[in-house]
Amino acid sequence: MTVPPPGGEEHAILLLDSPLMAFGIPQIDEIGRTGQFPGRSQIAGLIGNALGWTHGDTGLLQGLQARLSIACVLLREGEAVRDFQTVDLGQPFLDGAGWTTRGVPEQREGGSAATGTHIRQRWYRADAVVLVAVGLHPIGGEDGQPDIAAVATALASPARPLFIGRKTCLPSLPPFAGTVAASDPLAALAEGMQLPPVAARRLEITGRSRSEAALLTEWPARLPIPAVLRSPAVPDGYDEDVVFDSRDWANQLHGGTRRVRRQRLTGWPPVLSRILSAGEEAAP
Repeated sequence: MTVPPPGGEEHAILLLDSPLMAFGIPQIDEIGRTGQFPGRSQIAGLIGNALGWTHGDTGLLQGLQARLSIACVLLREGEAVRDFQTVDLGQPFLDGAGWTTRGVPEQREGGSAATGTHIRQRWYRADAVVLVAVGLHPIGGEDGQPDIAAVATALASPARPLFIGRKTCLPSLPPFAGTVAASDPLAALAEGMQLPPVAARRLEITGRSRSEAALLTEWPARLPIPAVLRSPAVPDGYDEDVVFDSRDWANQLHGGTRRVRRQRLTGWPPVLSRILSAGEEAAP
């Protein structure tokens, strides 16, 4: 059995930063909507891709998804944009194999969308930056694998190129920011704010402002708010919601749910406070 470190359980911190990203929520007809936060199935897919798993590794993906506990905060909220798409899949230049992120060609197999013009809408989050804390429950899998150490190693040196939601959503920065020890994913977010890649990105977003930002945050409903964090508007108020973010990997269907809390929180560690203070002390 793994012994937790003195500061709590290890969590992987992901810094999701891309001109466009997509966090899939239930689709209506040909309208592919996106939420503001990634869900468990997307994080499971991202980690699985880094580990070199494929869609055929349904047992591994299902076990990993069941163990995930995540919390997210928007460092920059961005905005929703719609991509209106039309395509005639019967065109000769669309017939044949296409390259994949695995480095091998994949043959198109036809189907209901093989001919005719098809119209669909795809929604994205533009100019958003999302910080995610990932923890793993000690259940499922074989011998608790992968653990956070294995996940961290894979994210730092992924088996294949990573993307944020859709294959066109390539990250602007390496998604893996580091690991922290904390009691739960929400507390891990506060710790993760001080990791060098995160602190540097926060400085680019906020500049030298010392004003306390109220950042939109989502975390598992069962978790209390850590003492260092608070809501500026309603001391004990929050929105509780049900998100459909779990996947039946064997049948390629979504439908599983979990309860989350969503609220603007303050009390985050200051942006590079030590560096700024040192600079001010050195100034004449």
